[in-house]
Amino acid sequence: MKPGADASLKPVFEKIGIPEKTRFKPDPFQIQAIEAINKSDCLVTAPTGSGKTWIAEQIAQKVMQEKGKVWYATPLKALTNSIHARFSTLFGKENVGILTGDIKENPGAAIIIGTTEILRNQLYDAMHTGDNLTCDLIILDEAHFLGDEERGVVWEEIMIYLPVRIPLLLLSATIGNPFQIAKWLESIRGKRCYVIEEHNRPVPLFPLFMHPSGTLFPLMEKRGSAKKQMLHKKVFRFDKTRKKPRMAPVGKLPPFSDILNILDRYHLLPAIFFLKSRAECDRAIKLCNSEILSRDPDRKKSLLNKINALVSGNPHLENHNQRQTLELTATASHHSGHLPAWKVVVETLMAEGLLDAMFATSTVAAGVNFPARSVVILNSDRFNGVEFMPLTPSEFSQMSGRAGRRGMDHIGFAIILPGKFMDLTHVAKLIRAPALDIESQIHINFSMVLNLLLSHTPDQVKMLLEKSFASYQAVSGKNRGKRARRKYGPDLENLWNDFLDHMDLLAAENFVTENGKLTEDGLWASKLRIDSPLLVAQGIRKNFLPRTDPALLAAIIGAFVNEKEFTDDPLYNPSLPKILKQVFLDARKGLRPFAVDMLKKGFDAPNLFIQPSLLIFLWAHDEPWENLVTRSDFAEGDFARLILRTGDNLRQISKLEKIFPVIAKTARDALDLILKEPVVTFYH
Repeated sequence: MKPGADASLKPVFEKIGIPEKTRFKPDPFQIQAIEAINKSDCLVTAPTGSGKTWIAEQIAQKVMQEKGKVWYATPLKALTNSIHARFSTLFGKENVGILTGDIKENPGAAIIIGTTEILRNQLYDAMHTGDNLTCDLIILDEAHFLGDEERGVVWEEIMIYLPVRIPLLLLSATIGNPFQIAKWLESIRGKRCYVIEEHNRPVPLFPLFMHPSGTLFPLMEKRGSAKKQMLHKKVFRFDKTRKKPRMAPVGKLPPFSDILNILDRYHLLPAIFFLKSRAECDRAIKLCNSEILSRDPDRKKSLLNKINALVSGNPHLENHNQRQTLELTATASHHSGHLPAWKVVVETLMAEGLLDAMFATSTVAAGVNFPARSVVILNSDRFNGVEFMPLTPSEFSQMSGRAGRRGMDHIGFAIILPGKFMDLTHVAKLIRAPALDIESQIHINFSMVLNLLLSHTPDQVKMLLEKSFASYQAVSGKNRGKRARRKYGPDLENLWNDFLDHMDLLAAENFVTENGKLTEDGLWASKLRIDSPLLVAQGIRKNFLPRTDPALLAAIIGAFVNEKEFTDDPLYNPSLPKILKQVFLDARKGLRPFAVDMLKKGFDAPNLFIQPSLLIFLWAHDEPWENLVTRSDFAEGDFARLILRTGDNLRQISKLEKIFPVIAKTARDALDLILKEPVVTFYH
């Protein structure tokens, strides 16, 4: 591959550069948003990087000056940590707290940064005790998560349960139907919800196409009498060629060292490359070389100094298997298979402009904020956890939104690479497409039912469900409400029947009475705000879980939170500790009838595998981290997440000290055994 550029790109590339430092002047939409939230609720939808967080900062400062309290909720722990660090710098550490489940620091602070699940749980508690939520403003960041299939229900619950007196500020980049959401909120909260829209990116985006020869072309051009944006004629010709030249053989990654040299030649670095899988990200950095970094000795020295400062004193980071590549090439891999602490190292280097490239999975697009001059997209589809699906306009917007740094770039670039999994026609449509409408994702689960029945009768719960976004959408015009009516039934019949089915099982197992009142078991089980509250509750009340051994309790809980499937069964491996094998078999045997009954009635029940239990057990007994990762099917990041989720569950069990003091203390002791380096580095 040799650097080349179509002649039409010359004026575009001449725009590349760093803007002069000027005094910050807020955009009109930012001022409008602050005026709106001072009067009532407000939904702000604006492109990534346009300054939505600045709005939150200004209004949070005003509330704090008036001796009020702010709750800032985000969907991701990494984003929560990032916002917490920024707000601590702005307002002083003493004025900012953080609540994520893993971390609980300064919970009485004027400004709380936390995950949406924690906020939802606080609303459950407030409804149960009748106490007011001590808050004067709620900020929901990444509000498009309302449409997330798995977690959107949490956003919807918050909006339904939130006291009307507390103003609500919603911030999002990708909402196609903001006025419908605002009208729904007005219908349930009885007050105006202002919609502030901004469509212009602060840094314009220019899409490019890189030909396998190394020549860059505009991806799009205005063609036809209507001057419609379409694929550039040369790109269109390439796309229609039967035997296209390839950038790399099928199944192989392209020559990233050549690609980086081309991008460097035209001043298009730093770049974020979005790849299909974790394995591809890790392989990609091995295809890079030291050529670009060697041309800039000062940056190389700065990079080495910063890496040394970030990893110093942490042997897991000091000896990381990608450290040498990072130092030689100024490129890094970033995905959920890495230790959280290593991802922080990479994010810090990227944010400080010390890297040329970061190779990431598309999940990083919706995560913490570290934009680049360019994003490079290799595939027009992404894996959704089940199958590969074409990118949606919202997903493409999240990815391309990382291109162009406000205050650091005049222009940003989305660079499209051809390949087996790149549909250029689909990408052209994505560039022109508006954001998708958000649909309600409300669904019933046992934790929700138990917590609502803490403070409501079944009839009152039905009234709450009638306030849902699903209910509002179902009564919308014929076409707009069709999907909601099909999913939730006429008059939310399907949703209500699902609630009754959950309540029937709870009644059959003596967690609620026939008329929907929580029994004693139901009262304490409602405190288990976890994925499998009923199975864990059954294990506690029937003594199927270890009551006095912290390592064994952590090990069994690890099997409940595990998300991996295993085909082999090492239960009869002679190296398996006998005590663990016995406790695991007893728990699985004791819970099997209960789990089978749940499955028969159409509810999920997790398969319990010994592998995660063994890993947690050995980790609790101080087996070295490297040994466990080497011997297991878990990547470092997955193992860290297994431990953290086990910790979340143990923390919930520890709240049962009044009813089950012995196992509650054991759960607290278990936390100390498993939350240690390198996992706890994530906290600090």
